Amino acid sequence: MTAVFIALLVLVAAVGMIAGRRGGKLDNIEEWGLAGRRFGTLLTWFLIGGDAYTAYTLLAVPGLVYATGANGFFAVVYVILAYPLFYLFMPKLWEAAKRHGHVTLADFAQAHFASRELGAAVAFTGVLATVPYIALQLVGIEVAISALGFGHSSWPLVGAFVLLAGWDYSSGLRAPASVAVIKDLMVFTVVIAAVAWIPHRLGGFAHVLAAVPPKMLVLQPGQYFGFATLALGSALALLLYPHITISVLSASSKRSVERNAVYLQAYNLVLGLIAALGFMAIAAGVHASSSNNAVPMLLTQMMPGWFAGFCLAAIAIGGLVPAAVMSIAAASLCTRNLLPGHAGGAGAAKLISLALKFCALAFVLWGRPGFMINFQLLGGIWILQTLPTVALGLWNQRVRANALLAGWAAGMITGTAMAWSQGMGALFPVLGWKGYAALWALAVNGLVVGIAMAAKQTLPAGAAKQALMTD
Repeated sequence: MTAVFIALLVLVAAVGMIAGRRGGKLDNIEEWGLAGRRFGTLLTWFLIGGDAYTAYTLLAVPGLVYATGANGFFAVVYVILAYPLFYLFMPKLWEAAKRHGHVTLADFAQAHFASRELGAAVAFTGVLATVPYIALQLVGIEVAISALGFGHSSWPLVGAFVLLAGWDYSSGLRAPASVAVIKDLMVFTVVIAAVAWIPHRLGGFAHVLAAVPPKMLVLQPGQYFGFATLALGSALALLLYPHITISVLSASSKRSVERNAVYLQAYNLVLGLIAALGFMAIAAGVHASSSNNAVPMLLTQMMPGWFAGFCLAAIAIGGLVPAAVMSIAAASLCTRNLLPGHAGGAGAAKLISLALKFCALAFVLWGRPGFMINFQLLGGIWILQTLPTVALGLWNQRVRANALLAGWAAGMITGTAMAWSQGMGALFPVLGWKGYAALWALAVNGLVVGIAMAAKQTLPAGAAKQALMTD
C-alpha cells in the first residue's frame, strides 16, 4: 500500500517538474500564473475540475454525510447550481480579461471602476479566503498519510510541502494543470471502483441504506432553509475564488470557457457518488474519531491493500493540485494588486507563493485542526462580498467605487461578526430563519451600496459635483 502511494507521488512530481519546460518563459506573471492563456477546452476542464474538487472534498463531503446524513448533500446541490451561473459570468469575465490584459479578478475591478482601492479590497479578500483553503488541502494530505500508518508524523507532510513548493516555483500553473489530468482520472477510477465494489461487499445498496438511521436519510424540517442557503451561497462563492478565476482566465478562448460550463457537469455525478461513501462508511461499521477519517478508514478496510494505496494517493494528489493553483492565484493577487511595482514580473510572485504555502503549513503543524476547519467556513462569507463589484462590473453598471467599498466593508464586518457569534459556524438565525451568514452579509452589502448611491443622487448640485471630484 505504501509503495503504491509513494510511486504515484513520485510520478506526479516528475510530471509537474517537466511541465515547466514547455511553453513560454516563466519570468512573466502571465506565463507563470496563467500559462500564457493557452489551455484548450480539455485541459481547462481537467484544471477547473482539479481545482473545484479537492482533497478536502473527497474527505469532508462524505465525512459530513457520515456525521450528519442528508444535510451533507448540500455540496451536490451547490455544484449543480454553480455551472449555470458559471455560464453567465465566466465567458464575460474571460472576454474582458483577454481584451484588457487582466491577470486577476482584482485587475478587472480596479480597471473597470478606476479605483486602486477597490482592486486592493478584492485582492485582499481573495488572499484572506484562500490561505486557510490551502491549509485544508494540506490537512487532507495529512489524513491520507496518517491512514498509511505514519500516524501524525510531520515529515511526510513537510515532504509534500517541498514538492508543492518546487512545482509552483519552477513550473507555475503548468505543473498543476498537467498533474490535474492524472489526479482527475485517479479520482474517477477510485469513485467508480468504490461504488461498484463496496456496496457489493456490504450486500448491495439496499443493505447500505437500511443500515443508515432513517432520520439521516432525509432533511429535518429545521434544516431546509439552512440547506438551501448554503447551496446557493456556496454556488455563488465558488465563482469568485481566485483559484477558479485564474483557471478560467488561462483558457485559450471564450468558447472553451462556455463549453466547460456544460462539460463540468460530469463532475457532479462523481460528487454525488463521493457523498454516498459517507453512508457506506456507516454501513461498514466504521468508527472514526473524526469525520475526515471516515473515507480513508473505509477504503483501507474494504479495498485490497495495493488499491487502498492508490486511493490514498488520489486523495493526496487531490490536495496538491488545488493547493498549487490556490497559492499561485493568491501570489498573483499580492503582486498585481497589493504590492505596487511588481505587477509584471513573476519573481516576487514566486517568493510570495512560497511564503503563503509556509503559512498554510504552519496552520497545519501548529494550529488547532478544529479551529482551522471552522475558520475556512469564513472563506465563503468573505469572498461573496466581492460579488456586487464583479457582477455590476461585468454587466457594465455605473456604480461608484466608494459605494462598492462601503458595501464590501459592511458585508465583511457583518459576516465575520455573525460567524464569530456562532462559534465560527456558517449558519446565523435572522427572524427565526437560520441561513448561511454569507447571504445575510451580502444583503447588508447590497443595502449599503444602494443607500450610498441614493445619497449621491439626493445631494445638491454643487455638493454632487464636489462628490464626483472626490470619488
